[in-house]
Amino acid sequence: MRSYDDPCGVARALAAVGERWSLLVVRELLLGPKRFAELNRGLPGMSPNVLSQRLRDLQAAGVLTRRTLGPPVSAGVYELTEWGRELDAVLLALGRWGARAPLSSAAGLGVDALMLALRTTYVPGLAAGPRGVVRLRLGVDSFTVEATGEELRVTRGDAGRPDATVDTDPTTLRDVVFGARTLTDAVAAGAIGVTGDRDTAARLLGSFRRPEPAGTAPTGAAAG
Repeated sequence: MRSYDDPCGVARALAAVGERWSLLVVRELLLGPKRFAELNRGLPGMSPNVLSQRLRDLQAAGVLTRRTLGPPVSAGVYELTEWGRELDAVLLALGRWGARAPLSSAAGLGVDALMLALRTTYVPGLAAGPRGVVRLRLGVDSFTVEATGEELRVTRGDAGRPDATVDTDPTTLRDVVFGARTLTDAVAAGAIGVTGDRDTAARLLGSFRRPEPAGTAPTGAAAG
């Protein structure tokens, strides 16, 4: 790891997580531990060799740790340390800030990146009515999304009994929540399946808004 020879907390933070790909590795671990192959799948633009190096760097910095799952499955997983989990708020803030930058990539949004995007673009009062719990099934990945108060809680896996379950793929979900496609159209085309309380699912999926691009006035603001 490189040192900036600067006692500032920002410089010390960058020494720990400032290398290219490091924070994206952290992003992939925010919702829980992953195997090497799962991390590699979530970061397709990153070579396995670079991923291995970043994992070593982050482990040496105390940001993550590696442990072995016990029987009946014997496999190594990587997970954030308590200090590493404190980066959750940092990545949420960075995601909100970065979402206002020009979009220069046509690549699809990874599953964990999409979950972070949902958390950073959630607007509690955007869709009328009470919130609830929705299970999102995106291929082999499953998440439980709970809208409560001013925040959106996302956990990996099936937690509790949801009000509704949404089965789709990341691209379709991204299109629906950000307005490129309506839920009605996606359901009619068979791109999304909804079971349980469809109203709860519709309200949740309608609770997101893209941020205004940097340098533009918010909608409704007076011109200066």
